[in-house]
Amino acid sequence: MINLFQKHINRIARIIAATLLAALFITFLLQIFSRYVLHSPFGWTLELCRILWVWIVFLGSAFLVQEKDHVTFNLIYSSSSSKARYIMSIVSAIAIVLIMGWALLPTIDYIDWMKIRKTATVRFPLTGEKNTFELCFFCLWDFYDFSNYILFF
Repeated sequence: MINLFQKHINRIARIIAATLLAALFITFLLQIFSRYVLHSPFGWTLELCRILWVWIVFLGSAFLVQEKDHVTFNLIYSSSSSKARYIMSIVSAIAIVLIMGWALLPTIDYIDWMKIRKTATVRFPLTGEKNTFELCFFCLWDFYDFSNYILFF
């Protein structure tokens, strides 16, 4: 049941990521067209490309990239004995926990600070107001938390 649910979530994530990538490509082509053909570049295309790229990266990292697909440098680890591997695993796990714990509060503070900053040109379609950067970086927290919930469900 969980594998079926996770399979559907991954399929939906692939569709969303592909749609975002298509939107990024179209926006990029529109940017090139406005710059070289119209000789008047649109300001919002560059900003929208950045926002779409952030969402594609975090969505893909949370749902689509599996652990075996990550690049690893394990030459020393692979050539070590099982006891040395165990010690290296413990030390690296503790280091990761400490570094992530050290970076957690400043990251939350930065994203919280970003909600007072607004984008220069991209506006919310329904209200016409400029988007806050909190909305742009919201995908980092939302997808990360949701994917962890699914994996440990």
